[in-house]
Amino acid sequence: MGNCPTRCQSNLAILENSSDSATPADQQEDVIVSLCDYPSFTLTEQTMSIGEKLTIISDDGDFIMVRSISTGRESYIPTNYTAKVTHRWLFKGISRCKAEELLMHPNNHNGAFLIRESETSRGGFSLSILRRGNSSSLDCVKHYRISQLPNGWVHISPRLTFPSLHHLIQHYLETRDGLCCQLTAPCFIKGLDNMMEARPVPTAIRRPTINWKDVTRSVLLRRKRPESDNPLVSEGLREAISSYLQMTEGDDSSWDT
Repeated sequence: MGNCPTRCQSNLAILENSSDSATPADQQEDVIVSLCDYPSFTLTEQTMSIGEKLTIISDDGDFIMVRSISTGRESYIPTNYTAKVTHRWLFKGISRCKAEELLMHPNNHNGAFLIRESETSRGGFSLSILRRGNSSSLDCVKHYRISQLPNGWVHISPRLTFPSLHHLIQHYLETRDGLCCQLTAPCFIKGLDNMMEARPVPTAIRRPTINWKDVTRSVLLRRKRPESDNPLVSEGLREAISSYLQMTEGDDSSWDT
């Protein structure tokens, strides 16, 4: 196993949360992740690496038989060598030090994060975030405790509360809002993220904003355009406006510029 990086200072608030607020209806399938390189002997061929998705073959309680996603090798290991990951970012059964080790993986970028069970508050959680430094500063992991209100809502800052951990994560994916950096993606999981990256990502094309003062009736009513011509107004919008004009039979001069 690798060494635990130096712990970073953090502004911690008391953390409490119930299992209900962390378990919405759209809960994804749990993933088992390795917490160490195994075996650690240099003369033995490695079976699995830290942060890797594992397949459970059999579960005997304190020990489990697992198969590595990357190597295909099987091994009988202690259960505490692994962690269960829910919702892709909720890691159960890991320490603060192990969270740092997982987030410091080279495949994680600035803003990579995970939520883990608190070591000091039973039933509570903490948010751990990787902050990649520049050439003049070192990489580090910041930790934030998540507090729970009597009504079950959670927060990192008392001024901003959320009905669940999912809502909290979604907010900080959109804005930094007081954290060391904005959240970008859950902690890298080898074997899981590799498959996700292999899937084609749809490309969204944003059309330029239309200046309606430059749009004439002739532009809206044109049916055919050269293939090389980049239309100012989409075909669907053109047809909708054309139908409206024909129905209302308005003054044509109002559309000419």
